[in-house]
Amino acid sequence: MKLTTVKFILQKLQADIPTMLLQVVQSKSSSPGRQGFQMLIANDGQLFGSIGGGIMEHKLVEFSKKKLAEKETTVELKFQYHDKIHTTQQSGMICSGHQVIAFFPFYKKDIGLFQKIEQSIEFRQSDYLSFSPKGLSIISKEKLTTPIGFYQKTKTDWSYLEKVNQQKVIHIFGGGHVSLALSEVMHFLGFYIKIYDDRENINTLEENIFCQEKHIISYDSIGTQLENCPNDYVVIMTFGYRPDKVVVKQLLGKEFFYIGMMGSKAKIKTLLAELEMEGFSKASYAHIFTPIGLEIFSKTPQEIAISIAAEIIRETNKVIL
Repeated sequence: MKLTTVKFILQKLQADIPTMLLQVVQSKSSSPGRQGFQMLIANDGQLFGSIGGGIMEHKLVEFSKKKLAEKETTVELKFQYHDKIHTTQQSGMICSGHQVIAFFPFYKKDIGLFQKIEQSIEFRQSDYLSFSPKGLSIISKEKLTTPIGFYQKTKTDWSYLEKVNQQKVIHIFGGGHVSLALSEVMHFLGFYIKIYDDRENINTLEENIFCQEKHIISYDSIGTQLENCPNDYVVIMTFGYRPDKVVVKQLLGKEFFYIGMMGSKAKIKTLLAELEMEGFSKASYAHIFTPIGLEIFSKTPQEIAISIAAEIIRETNKVIL
């Protein structure tokens, strides 16, 4: 659950405005709403988020408004089929596949729950959210009894479990102009951004209002400070060829979901050749995306940032698909 989602709910509940959470707990095939998508419908008419858009979303928003007006307290589950084959539960869309949406009404009494969730996200705790017909609850990792995902036995016996903090983490080595542009793009994509540089008082790093953490460190110490992070993303774009190499050598044996390095083809060829001369095999760096980014003939920092973000989105969505 995103922090912005929690803050929206808290703002409404503290103003005594009931709010419905629409949670996509399962999705298949080309469903426009993917598992984990969330949407909020407040009783004052304000909307936040999306579960896929189109006529389906419009109908379910109206359904939620009706339930809030009736002061509904029960959790509901709806299947939505995106085709004309099914005789019931059609979404009105024909993109194929289906999605399952759970409806959770929240009232002023639920403020305490969302304050706990807010705290868990802000302190990056290893907690989980449990969705079920009984409602929404937050549980610690130590008390987990079911695996992550959606499980259903009957219409009234189902559960959905996800991490409280769904925010992806990206580590950017280098705080220059492209780093600033990339931070802005990744911020709007919902990433938690950590910047590392060995230079102090550089204006592009000082101007970076999009990252959550800034670290002025010696690149030689990266290997001891950054552990295996199999779900995290790494981008290497220091101020030069030599510091890039220092960082790369320390990260080669560590686990990351994505690691990319910026540089011209000539620079990259030289750097990799030197790694081989120093005893690193081609297999040890084969997973690195370099030169980084999709080939869109980008020139400006903003264009380069978009090409990198696009590559990261592609690699992330490969796993989801």
